Amino acid sequence: MIARASPTPIAPPAIEARDLTRRFGTFLAVDRVSLRVPAGSILALLGPNGAGKTTIVRMLAGLVRPTAGDAVVAGRDVRTDPAGVRARVGLVTDVPGLHEQMAPAAYLDFFGRLYGLDAATRRRRIADLLAFFGLEDVRGKRMAGFSKGMKQKVALARALLHEPPVLFLDEPTSGLDPLGARAVRDLILTLRSDRRTVVLCTHDLDEAERLADDVAILRAGRIIATGTPGALRAGATAEVAVRIELASPCPTAAATLGDLEGIAAASTEDGPAGPGSVVTYRTAHPQTTNPRAIAHLVAAGAAVVTVSYERRSLEDAYAAAVEPDSSAGRGSVHERNGHGRTG
Repeated sequence: MIARASPTPIAPPAIEARDLTRRFGTFLAVDRVSLRVPAGSILALLGPNGAGKTTIVRMLAGLVRPTAGDAVVAGRDVRTDPAGVRARVGLVTDVPGLHEQMAPAAYLDFFGRLYGLDAATRRRRIADLLAFFGLEDVRGKRMAGFSKGMKQKVALARALLHEPPVLFLDEPTSGLDPLGARAVRDLILTLRSDRRTVVLCTHDLDEAERLADDVAILRAGRIIATGTPGALRAGATAEVAVRIELASPCPTAAATLGDLEGIAAASTEDGPAGPGSVVTYRTAHPQTTNPRAIAHLVAAGAAVVTVSYERRSLEDAYAAAVEPDSSAGRGSVHERNGHGRTG
């Protein structure tokens, strides 16, 4: 008899919310939001101001009670055990709300006591976090005179102090200089590699695209689009615009490409080499269409210098979801390649 291996247990999600709803009087701030965030992943919440991102985070962090629906975060129910949720999550809001008359070391020690950390653990964690965020030199100075970026670093240190399995970050790089912002992004990726879960609210779409495993786009309190950044990009627009620069004008270029399957609106325009030295067209499948287009142009006597196309971006997906009638879904990030290559 062949022994069968025991099935690998499926880990529960770090966050699972079902029909989460919140009203403030007659105002519906969050409307039946459902989320499932696996442990060790990063979810980006995107949406215009007032879309409900912060209210969702506050409900999931155990700070605001849902009007309807339910959620389990880090194994704790937000309705029946909000204190348990708060003990197992870290939170950085868009307004940190520090006790600014305190110094960073004393402030973090105060919160370490609230989290139940012993003295040795508090000393170690505070030293590590102050060093990581470059705050060692101001550990004993009152925070009232700190810049916005320095205050943001203290708030991040506070959120990480008790090493929570789930972290909620609302605009975590706001006010930071480029190097500070990069350090925070690197930290977020490190947290994911440590199997910690991050929910990131941001207006920085490039940041979301680089960091997030999944994205949820909100409008008027509801999730209107969700998926991986790649899946959302792919569904943003049907076509991309291709631009081919030639070494010299090719009078037959537009006609040569106009009859090819998969190419639309082929035309020429002025370029560095003179009138008609740039060829443009639109296609839904640049990976297969561009090589054929280049081959036909070369056969027609054209000398190809560069090929570029507008890659679909998360910004396109966001614009298409939030403003369906917007013309912003045409891409804005160019992929530029050398002679004879299509990328």
